[in-house]
Amino acid sequence: MALKKVLLLYSGGLDTSCLLKWIPERYGDGDGVEVATLTLDLGQGGVEEAKEKALKLGAVEAFVVDARQEFAERFLTKAIQANGLYQGGYPLSTALARPLMAEYAVEYARRCGADAIAHGCTGKGNDQVRFEVSIGALAPELTVLAPVREWNLNREEELRYAQERGIPVGPRSKYSIDENLWGRSIECGELEDPWREPPKDAFAYAVPPEEAPDAPDYVEIAFERGVPVALDGREMGLVELIEALNARAGRHGVGIVDMMEDRVVGLKTREVYECPAAVTLITAHRELERLCGTIHENELKPLIDQKWAELVYKGLWHEPLREALDAFIARVNQKVTGTVRLKLYKGQARVVGRTSPHALYAPELATYEAGSAFEQQNAVGFVQLWGLPTRLAWRRRHAHTAQEAQEAQPQTQTQTE
Repeated sequence: MALKKVLLLYSGGLDTSCLLKWIPERYGDGDGVEVATLTLDLGQGGVEEAKEKALKLGAVEAFVVDARQEFAERFLTKAIQANGLYQGGYPLSTALARPLMAEYAVEYARRCGADAIAHGCTGKGNDQVRFEVSIGALAPELTVLAPVREWNLNREEELRYAQERGIPVGPRSKYSIDENLWGRSIECGELEDPWREPPKDAFAYAVPPEEAPDAPDYVEIAFERGVPVALDGREMGLVELIEALNARAGRHGVGIVDMMEDRVVGLKTREVYECPAAVTLITAHRELERLCGTIHENELKPLIDQKWAELVYKGLWHEPLREALDAFIARVNQKVTGTVRLKLYKGQARVVGRTSPHALYAPELATYEAGSAFEQQNAVGFVQLWGLPTRLAWRRRHAHTAQEAQEAQPQTQTQTE
C-alpha cells in the first residue's frame, strides 16, 4: 500500500516512536511517506516533550491539542450521569478517551492532507476497535493503519529495531500504562498473574489502603443536574475538581480496581486501574440519584447505565443507541441536584450524608417517632390487593396437589351392628 501522508496518533512511548520510522519504510512507494503526529493532552502530561521527540524522529508536523476541558465536559459529564462502570468495576477511563481522539484524528488528517490515520494498538486489545469503528464512521474515505498489529515484533525485537534507528529508549517499565484525567490503566508484567496481588509500584495516584491515614477525611460534593460543580462548598470547574479529588481520595487509597474483565475481542484479562476521582464521583452521584428518583426510575436506571457502559467500552460511542440512552439519562438527571457527603477512609469512599431540594424522602412520613403523618391503617387494604395475584396463583398451583393428597388418604368404613 503506497501512501503519501499518514497522521499518527502519537503518545511518545516506544511503540509509537518506532512507528515514526516503520511507517515510511513499510508504506512508502520509493519516495517515502510523510508522517505527521497528533498528541492530545487529556491530563496525562508530557505532551510538549512528545512533540519535541516526534520532530526529532522525523515527523514533518507535530500537532498538540489541549483537550482536557472538552474531555471533561463532553465525555466525563455523561459518564458521571450514567454511573459509567463496565462490568460493575471499570470507570471507562481509557474507553472514554478514544472517541475524542478519533474525532481529532479525522479533523487533523483532513487539515494536513493525510490519506491515512495510524494508531499504535495491538491486535489483542480493545483500543483497535474503538479507534477504527469511530474513524470508519466519521471518515470512511481515510485508510486506518495498525502497524503494531502487523509487525508482530516481541519486546526484544522492538528494542533492537529502536536502537538500530536511533530511537531513544528510556528505562524499561514493567507495565503498560494509559493515563488521563479520569484514571490510569495498568497492564502487563506480574499483573498478568490473577493470583498475585498488585505491587505498590504499579500505582501513582492511590496509596495502598493499609498505608492510608488513620484519620478519615470527609468531603462534600455538590451536583447540579447530575454534574459535580463544587467541592466542600467551593465552586470548581470539572477539570480542577477531578484533579483535586484524584489527589485527595487517592491519598486515602480510594479508587483501586482489580478485576477480571471480558474484552471486546473475546479475551478474558486481569485488569488493574486506579481512578480515585471517578470512583468517588460515581459513588456520590449514584446515591444522590437514588434520593431524587422514584422507585420505577431507580429500578430501570441501572439497566440503562449498564448498557451505556457496554456501548462505550466496546467502541460504539457513535452508535445511535448511545445517543438515545443519553436522552433518557439526561432526563433523569434534571432533578439530580444537591450535595453528598462522603467519608474517605482506608480505600473506601462511603456516603454518609445526602441532601437535595428534589429529594423524595419525606421524614414526616418515614419516621417511627411520635407525630408520624403516615396513616398505617391504609396499609391493610394495600397489602390485601398487593398480595392478591400471589395468593390466587398459589391456590391454583396447589389445588390439584391438595386434592390428590386428600384422595390418597386410606378410606375407613364404619359398620353398624
